[in-house]
Amino acid sequence: MDTRKSVANAYQAKTHLSKLLERAHRGETIVLAKAGKPYARLVPLEASQPRKPGALKGKFKLTKAFFEPLPEEELRLWEGR
Repeated sequence: MDTRKSVANAYQAKTHLSKLLERAHRGETIVLAKAGKPYARLVPLEASQPRKPGALKGKFKLTKAFFEPLPEEELRLWEGR
């Protein structure tokens, strides 16, 4: 995998997005800049494994308290009251 980093300004990013995406897909990290100031990073996605149903079975245990209503004060905070 390529670990190089490149900088592309906003104009380059707009006009050459497909090429930048290909470079990122090959492993390169590309910093997107505006007026020379870094704004964002275009990075390759890690290869993901297909999800397997039940993979976490038995890893977490929910108690009865999980299903109890929230205290009024906490409920107000969640609802922004």
